Order: sequence, then structure tokens, then C-alpha cells
Amino acid sequence: MQIKTKILSFLLCLFAIPFTAASTQQLQDQLDSNLEPLMKKVVEWRHDLHQFPELSNREFKTAKKVEAHLRGLGLEVQTGIAHTGVVAILKGGKPGPVVALRADMDGLPVTEVTGLSFASTQKDTYNGQEVGVMHACGHDAHVAILMGVAEFLTSVRDELAGSVMFIFQPAEEGAPVGEEGGAKLMIKEGIWKTNKPDVVFGLHVTNAPHGIIGYREGPFMAASDAWKFTIKGRQAHGSTPWESIDPIMVAFQIGNNIQTIVSRKLNLTESPAVISVGSIHGGVRSNIIPDVVEMEGTIRTFDPVIRGKIFIEMRKIAETTAAMAGATVEVLLPNGDNYPVTVNDLDLTQRVLPTLRNIVGKDMVYRSGRSMGAEDFSFFAQQVPGFYFYLGVNKPGVDGSNTAGNHSPLFTIDDGALPVGVKALAHLTIDYLNGGL
Repeated sequence: MQIKTKILSFLLCLFAIPFTAASTQQLQDQLDSNLEPLMKKVVEWRHDLHQFPELSNREFKTAKKVEAHLRGLGLEVQTGIAHTGVVAILKGGKPGPVVALRADMDGLPVTEVTGLSFASTQKDTYNGQEVGVMHACGHDAHVAILMGVAEFLTSVRDELAGSVMFIFQPAEEGAPVGEEGGAKLMIKEGIWKTNKPDVVFGLHVTNAPHGIIGYREGPFMAASDAWKFTIKGRQAHGSTPWESIDPIMVAFQIGNNIQTIVSRKLNLTESPAVISVGSIHGGVRSNIIPDVVEMEGTIRTFDPVIRGKIFIEMRKIAETTAAMAGATVEVLLPNGDNYPVTVNDLDLTQRVLPTLRNIVGKDMVYRSGRSMGAEDFSFFAQQVPGFYFYLGVNKPGVDGSNTAGNHSPLFTIDDGALPVGVKALAHLTIDYLNGGL
């Protein structure tokens, strides 16, 4: 009986090995050979999404487009997650692990000036102001790429040994003030309660050389904390400033003083840090010194100890600078939700590199420096092993020094680089499910 069991196990292994290896290569070859007609759809989707962007937690039309596509593929679809999020499950023909693939859907309060034929002319209200809306961070490409990956993987579902979860996430750029959103809310609402994946993959387009893939193992992107200071003084006529307690001058001084935290208070050989002021609002006309000024910004760190030091020093500087002028200051630090450090799982990173190098070549996969940008993909990667990478979308032969970066009103994407994104996410999924990645 024992001998029969061993023989049976041997035969099962013998038949499994050729199937797995051949199936993986066959599936990848099938995608590559049918890439051109699929990419025509991806580009059309991307241009449509780009022309009609929506702000965070307001991605209603975008979500409808995604939902219609996924239902048309015959997938199990959930909607309304974290307000507008869409999740679909593809069950393969054979049992196996679960791979999650994530794309973010929201645009930014940026007025587009690219001059593209499909440029956005959309407007909306953000923080009480009318603003232009633009996919200035490339989320239109992320959504279109994942829609394409979903279409291909669905066409070969019977050959997949496992399942795929497609996550179309709202509010990566941050939920509006007073609202929750993004990856954190999707997890809070139980996105993985009954179907937790084994790994999660994501990508981000950026102004880097055409088709290049950038990655870093371990801590890759910084933690992000928003802050807000409300400075209260005394209003006076501009001709008699001595009768005022000028909150604008206090804001100037605070802005200068907090920069000394990074340059003089921190040992930056331990870990990098950034403090930025992004918004100052106060006053209504030239000859009135106002009584209130609001200033906001962001803190980027990789080390929790350094983060704590910055919090202490910023509060101290704001309060003492205001007090010296006779003003008061309300400190919100952090102001709302923060994003933790985005960490690429060490083991998973090493396992996926051969797949990526097979797609674009060894010289086109590079180990990036740490980025002070932040990503709420970090919340997903806290739950399961994650791998996040950059995709260069400049025109061929153009480097990043001559192109507008993410969040710029001039940010553009070369559609010819998008096939690398489709192949990367599809090949990673196939290799993980069928190839023992």
C-alpha cells in the first residue's frame, strides 16, 4: 500500500511539472501574440478616462465604466466599496493561490494645459474652490492597464491555477476633508475578510525613460503626514500695521523656521525627511491686514523616530513663533489620515525580478532610490506581501529631466509604454499562479 502511494505521488508530480512550465510560457506567449488588438482597447479606455477625470471619493462615472467592463467579462463584481471602489474576482479553472492587482482611479484638482486632443476640461469643487480636474498622476493609465489585464486573464481563466482579485480603488490622492477613503477604508470595510490574497501587485507610471521598470526592495516610498496651522492675529488697515497682530508675517516666519528642523535638527545620515508648505491662505484685499491665516503642508519620513521628532519641533516652532508676535496658533499635526511607508516584501521582490527582466530585458529593470512620494498601496502591503513598481512612460529617447512630472498640469503619457504595464501585471500573475513564483 505504501509503495502504491509513493508511485501515485510520483506520477502526479511527473504530470504536474510539464503542465505547469508549459502552461506558463504558453499563456505568456498567447498574451504577447494578441497584445496589439488588446492595446488598442487599453489606449481608447485611457483616453476616455483622461478626458473625464473625477476627484477622490467622487469617481462615480469612472466606477460605472469599470463595472460595466468587468461584468461584461462575466466576473463576480462588488461595487460601492469605500464609496466608489470596484472589486472583481476571477476564479481560475484549477485551485491555487489568490493574486490581488490594484489600480487607483482618482484625478487631481489640477487644470490641464497639455493641449492633447483628449485633454480634460472638467471642473469641480475642492476645499470650497472651483478647480480644474486632471489625471495629472496617471491613474487613467493604471485603470486602463488593469482593465486590459482583466480582459486577457479572463480569456484564459480555465488555464489559471488560482484566483485573481482586481481592485479598482478610489481616493488614493486622499479623501476630502471630513471623509474617509482609499485603501485604508477598503480594508476597514472588509475587502479581504472572506477572500484574502496571498500577494498584491501594483504599478505607477512616471516620467522616466520609455518602458523602464523601477523597483526597490524594503522601504520604497515614504510615509506621508499632512499638517495644518491656523494663525490668529488682529486685523488692521494696511496703512497702520502697528495696530495689527499680523498673521501673514507670522506665517512667513513659521515657514522659514520649520525648514531648520530638517537642516539643523535631524541627523539625515540616519534617514531622509522632507517638510513642505503647500498652501497659505489669508486676507481678501491689498490694504487690509487679516486676522487669520491658514497654512498647510506635508511631512515625508521613513523612520518613526524621526517622524516623532519632526512633530515635536514643528509644534514648538509654530507656538513660540506665534507667541512672540502676540498671535495664537491652532496646530493640527497630523491633519487627517497619514500614509505609512510603502514596503516591498524582500522575498517577493527577489522572486519577481526574473519575470520583469524577461519582459523588458535586464538593463531596463533598475533598482531605484527611495522615493519621498507616498502611496496608500502601503495599507494593502501591510496586510499581505506586496510588490510595487514604477513604469517609465516618456516618449522613446526622452529622459525625465526634460519632461513634466506627476501632479504637473503638463504631465503626459506615451501610450506606447503601456504594453509593458499590461505584460508586467499579467506575467507576474501567471508566474505566481502557474509557475510557482
